[in-house]
Amino acid sequence: MRVQEKKKQKKPAGKKLRNSGPSKVSPSIKKIREAKAHWEKRLTQSETSAPPRSVKFTTLSDMDVPLLSTPADLEAEGFDYLKDSGFPGEYPYTRGVQRNMFRGKLWTMRQFAGFASAEDTNKRFKLLLANGQTGLSTAFDMPTLMGYDADSPRGKGEVGKCGVSVSSILDMESLFQGIPLGEVTTSMTINAPAIVLLAMYFAVAEAQGVPKAKVRGTLQNDILKEYIAQKEWIYPVIPAVGLVTDTIEYCTRHYPNWNTVSISGYHIREAGATAVQELAFTLADGLAYIDSCLARGLKIDEFAPRLSFFFDVHNDFFEEIAKFRAARRIWARLMRERYQAKDPKSWMLRTHAQTAGVSLTAQQPYNNIVRVTVQALAAILGGTNSLHTNSMDETLALPTDEAVMIALRTQQIIAEESGVAHVADPFGGSYFIELLTSRVEKAALQYIHRIDEMGGMIKAIEKGFPQAEIANSAYHFQRQLETKEKVMVGVNKFQMKENKRSLNTLYIDRTVEQNQIQKLAQLRRSRPSEAHQNALRNVKESATAGQNLMEPILSAVKAHATLQEICDTLRPVFGEYRESGSF
Repeated sequence: MRVQEKKKQKKPAGKKLRNSGPSKVSPSIKKIREAKAHWEKRLTQSETSAPPRSVKFTTLSDMDVPLLSTPADLEAEGFDYLKDSGFPGEYPYTRGVQRNMFRGKLWTMRQFAGFASAEDTNKRFKLLLANGQTGLSTAFDMPTLMGYDADSPRGKGEVGKCGVSVSSILDMESLFQGIPLGEVTTSMTINAPAIVLLAMYFAVAEAQGVPKAKVRGTLQNDILKEYIAQKEWIYPVIPAVGLVTDTIEYCTRHYPNWNTVSISGYHIREAGATAVQELAFTLADGLAYIDSCLARGLKIDEFAPRLSFFFDVHNDFFEEIAKFRAARRIWARLMRERYQAKDPKSWMLRTHAQTAGVSLTAQQPYNNIVRVTVQALAAILGGTNSLHTNSMDETLALPTDEAVMIALRTQQIIAEESGVAHVADPFGGSYFIELLTSRVEKAALQYIHRIDEMGGMIKAIEKGFPQAEIANSAYHFQRQLETKEKVMVGVNKFQMKENKRSLNTLYIDRTVEQNQIQKLAQLRRSRPSEAHQNALRNVKESATAGQNLMEPILSAVKAHATLQEICDTLRPVFGEYRESGSF
């Protein structure tokens, strides 16, 4: 049974997540400090030292960047190698969640794909798989993301434009036609109606004869970040979180290798958050889902190992590496100390990453290939488990086949030619990286503690706290660009008069929408009416009774109920969310 009201969880106090500083300074550290002071004095007096450039040396999150870091800086932070860094594959997983990292298994290479019809996207999937991609990642169009069918008046002109159009199980069957779902992992970027799309995918896997234990993949299913950043919602917060909990509960029992939620900082960062805010708000969202599952009666070690994360990778190379390292350390400590998880798999933060779409520029678009390469390298050196590299033309349109192949080859060249995959956490032990990791961790924990004091992330969202913080950061960064305190090459520095000839971009013809509407009309004429109506009635009755909705929705999609019909059945039960404005 779904718990109608979220029970307040009593959180074990646990130990402090940060170590206190040393009680006294060791003689060797004292000597280093004295030597550095002499070096700094000589630096200012040196005739061969160039004067500092007239810029502020800060990260994108506006953290001061020291010219030089030493062991004395780590001593001041209270850094303890074994407690704070340790070894890959061991608590607190700062250095990665696998012992031999990419020597044993490379990160999963995913290219976000989805456009036009299911048949069109199926061809793109097969192209990518044939060229070495190791996992599928599905983008849906705006009507699908909002729970509308292709023939809805509210979706007019948007069908297939920013992703693939999926209105029924027939579209899902076409999307994965000829692709064995027991052999590939699939990621689906869908949130508000995620439970419906997941039911369609499971129904297709079942029709292919794939055992449930062999169905592997990830559902984004992170509705809280929608209220914070991306703004693609249907229902109010509490019932929407209940639907997420339904999927976690159901898959814990029936699909043990499916990641039921990908707790996503990507869209938070794309909305203008700093790296610290992205990290803090994402982890706080994860804590809210855990609390909901515990209130449902699940045990922490039953479901926590299948939680996954999704982070943005921006331009600040070192800050991004530090962010991934800090994320794993914070999560491990929260899971073990706050929630008393016993299974080491529950302590591991496993994450997908995507290069920063917001960093791509329409000006000098070939520069985007360089940006994506730098960002991808940061994610890999930060220890991501899965990666999508953006295409150079994505700021203009959905990517062409050529642009997608360059993006995929970027990952493959890093993996096969650069040598970075040979070493686990190569920046571990760098005085600057360890210092920055600690500072990112400390700043993120301050945000998490503030959210805890508000009563958790749901309460914080209702108060508009993360939304306001992100808006302020976005405004601040825009001002930095306008004053050239921060630089975007080709935008506010190194501009040039460009050739009017634009790149060849992908065009989605309106016939896609017309064809989708025709297919839906045919579906409605041919499906058994009684079975369809009974299935929708069961969805509504189950929702009204507060029951887990996975089974009823699975039955409904098999009875050829459409996405919008199922979502519309739930709207009068749950209501619809309306955001209150804030200035």
